[in-house]
Amino acid sequence: MKISGVDIRPGNNIEYEGSLWRAVKIQHTQPGKGGAYMQVELKNLIDGRKNNVRFRSAETVERIRLDTKDFQYLYAEGDMLVFMDTETYEQINLPQDLVGDAAAFLQDGMMVMLEMYEERPISVQLPETVEATVVEADAVVKGQTASASYKPAILDNGVRVMVPPHIVTGTRIVVDVYEREYVKRAD
Repeated sequence: MKISGVDIRPGNNIEYEGSLWRAVKIQHTQPGKGGAYMQVELKNLIDGRKNNVRFRSAETVERIRLDTKDFQYLYAEGDMLVFMDTETYEQINLPQDLVGDAAAFLQDGMMVMLEMYEERPISVQLPETVEATVVEADAVVKGQTASASYKPAILDNGVRVMVPPHIVTGTRIVVDVYEREYVKRAD
């Protein structure tokens, strides 16, 4: 589907210069002299590089729709991650860098969503939040509880997050996968 360069929005997937790109940030600019344009920060879906491009209203780009499919994470094998299609039970090996920093939060049996373009995996989306156990938390310093101060804690997957003072070692908490922040205490 062709769209005008000024109609690009954050999150849109487009084909530009023969490659797949996702619009990350946009800024509409209307200079005093000349026509308006859209300044777009693009991220390559294949190799992760970034590019800043100006699109004028007369330019058109091909908007791409990615297919999404549910997969289940099975296990890690070296630097490859093994996923299983929940419909056909086929297994697929993907490089760990396709998941990025969120790979630390993968748990056996976790349901993830793969974005596919022409049957080729482009990215792996984990759930927004996961439960984890605090394995190490600093003690609360007396007098520090009056203000909203957070303390460092290490989770069972090795990730370091800041938690409220009332969280102690052994507590199950909910963590935002992409922001790496404490959300709440797990029920």
